[in-house]
Amino acid sequence: MTAADDSGSERRQIYGRRQSRKLRPVRQDLVDRLLPQLAIPLPAAPQTIDARALFEPPPRDLWLEIGFGGGEHLAWQAERHPEVGFLSAEYFVNGIASLLRLVDRHGLRNVRIYRGDGRDLLDVLPEASIGRVFILFPDPWRKTRHHKRRVVQRETLDLLARLMRDGAELRLATDHREYLAWMLAHCCGHPDFRWLARRPADWRRRPDDWPASRYETKALEAGRAPAYLRFVRRPRKTL
Repeated sequence: MTAADDSGSERRQIYGRRQSRKLRPVRQDLVDRLLPQLAIPLPAAPQTIDARALFEPPPRDLWLEIGFGGGEHLAWQAERHPEVGFLSAEYFVNGIASLLRLVDRHGLRNVRIYRGDGRDLLDVLPEASIGRVFILFPDPWRKTRHHKRRVVQRETLDLLARLMRDGAELRLATDHREYLAWMLAHCCGHPDFRWLARRPADWRRRPDDWPASRYETKALEAGRAPAYLRFVRRPRKTL
């Protein structure tokens, strides 16, 4: 299966289902009515989009969440930071419907959604345009032959390094030990990112401005300890 933009052009391959259970009528109505108003149209690469122009009025900053799950974290952040424009990407339609319910309930005007692979959105964002990025509890793709499907890869980090401003923050979370080691190896080994942790509590305890998600709660109930990683985009080198 492949992700496609609104024009129908094929993009990266997406693995897994786009939908689990059938949406209830109320949520299907939100997808049909509200999603078109919030959808992020993607041009053909290598064109870029004016992300600030997606919002009225234009926001002071742009934050991005890739794979927002049920949308609890994104909605929490958007409600508390009305001056920030939130770009988001998710291909799972049930998760999109959950976020739309929160957007509708709280009257959030600063959320925009791309339905598809978040890396396609990274391709078309302007350089140094993003102030914060969230990739929280992505699928760990446990089998070795599936590791190439993980969203945290050198390719993704290269894209993030291009579009994040100097000093912008990258936040990652996982409850999977092996994926944690993978994240640390890839991010600490990337020349454009610096890990902010100085002591174990910095990655074992979730910061106060980082709300719990539904998935995180399930992980804790199952006895799995999440890790919360914060990296900063290093200053660009000048010639």
